[in-house]
Amino acid sequence: MYYEEGATQSEIAKTIGFSRSLISKYLTKAKELGVVEIIIHEDEEHPFMGLEAKIERKYDLKEVICVPSSNDSAKSRLGTAAAKYLLRVIKDGKTIGFSSGTTLNEVAKAMPQTTNYSQLLTVPLVGGMGDEQVDIHANSIVARIAEKLNARYKLLHAPVLVDSKEAKDVIINLGVIKNTLDIGRAVDIAVVGIGGTPEHSTMVKSYLDHGNDKGINYNEIVGDICYNFIDSHGKAPSNSWNDRVVALEVNKLKDIPHVIGIASGSNKVKAIQSALNGELLNVLITDEETALALLKS
Repeated sequence: MYYEEGATQSEIAKTIGFSRSLISKYLTKAKELGVVEIIIHEDEEHPFMGLEAKIERKYDLKEVICVPSSNDSAKSRLGTAAAKYLLRVIKDGKTIGFSSGTTLNEVAKAMPQTTNYSQLLTVPLVGGMGDEQVDIHANSIVARIAEKLNARYKLLHAPVLVDSKEAKDVIINLGVIKNTLDIGRAVDIAVVGIGGTPEHSTMVKSYLDHGNDKGINYNEIVGDICYNFIDSHGKAPSNSWNDRVVALEVNKLKDIPHVIGIASGSNKVKAIQSALNGELLNVLITDEETALALLKS
């Protein structure tokens, strides 16, 4: 009567002579015993809810968002999903940090124009990468996102990689650079890309050509986050690359309340899993194939 005929609890109680409260108890008991099952059909709009829930449980994450896998538009779909998620969780007056790269560029492109966040601050978490592909630099990304959100932004006027550890020590202690890096360490939300192994990274390869890569054990490197090389435990080993990177330190990600990692691809599965096992992220935005690989590995 209730589920098939659409009768109300009061109508059922009147028809069969029981109290309404007893009818309610019977209906609750029916679900508990499995006589009645409630199935929510949201496959078209949310086809990956089950997969997302499994990843969340396996890696103890706040949230996982999966998009359909696509060779042509994977990064664009990730960017759109990330922009929608950010609009759902950001609040005016908070500070958001961004790393750089092609996927985060898609986040900036997908962010809709709004005027609701005049007290929001966006800040880069990594230095710049020369004169090429300026739109994927962290400075460009934070400025464009701030413009679309009517927010404020800081810039980091430093290269992502310098010639020596000594040069890095000098640069990161310069007043304006130190101030921006300190703000980055204290953001409320961090949005970061995850790179695969060095041979798959255009940026890494371009810098390794400079001959400063001595002493790096590439066998222990599974990828990078904020351009810090990480190992399979999600830690940044000491080497000539990490010693020269001007960026948020990997261990500082654990101090940030809300860290969103955006990445997909078979060449990044180990790096993503390392970041998850190292508890560097608590939200993951990826695609179906990558999510399935994370479940199996």
